[in-house]
Amino acid sequence: MVLLEFAMNPPDRGDGLSTYVARILDVIDRSGVAYQLTPMGTILEGSFDEVMAVVAACFRALEPDCPRIGMNLKMDYKPGTESRLKSKVDAVETELQKARNDRS
Repeated sequence: MVLLEFAMNPPDRGDGLSTYVARILDVIDRSGVAYQLTPMGTILEGSFDEVMAVVAACFRALEPDCPRIGMNLKMDYKPGTESRLKSKVDAVETELQKARNDRS
């Protein structure tokens, strides 16, 4: 299972990028791939081929009217089918709670 975080935008379009981000998010939403939107990007979860196909589709959605497209991408692969989109955050929050309890 792959967790892939990416941010993609046309850097030459100024400060108002929400239109382009919304276009990308529509592609992601229609893909059916599990995702989480964050203030700095979007996290996709699925097989390598699934998430890379979504990234490619997002690029293709911007390409017709964006002569420049910038992207930051990072990926974490772990064999198996268990979802980690939420469980990784939950594990850290559990440890944080234990640490807080130990200080009390």
